[in-house]
Amino acid sequence: MCEYAIGKGKLHLFLSERPAMNITLSVDERVAEAAREAARKMGKSLNQAVRDYLEQLAGQERQATEWQLWEQRCLGGGGRLQGYKLDRDALHDRG
Repeated sequence: MCEYAIGKGKLHLFLSERPAMNITLSVDERVAEAAREAARKMGKSLNQAVRDYLEQLAGQERQATEWQLWEQRCLGGGGRLQGYKLDRDALHDRG
């Protein structure tokens, strides 16, 4: 899916594998205006700033979940050293 918007002399393209979901938020008018101004200073619309934040938030959650799964696999695996003893000198041997 490709969407575009023209504003302030710029053409914005939004490419997505699936249709965008519209979300309605209720915020204090002063908060919305301050957020719009902050987004403008970043060269973004408020909509784009919110979209970027949600993508970042979703990515952090995904990262945390992946880390937890990795940690569970490591801690729950029981190890597979099969009697091998870790040797500090062998680990640091550069020869």
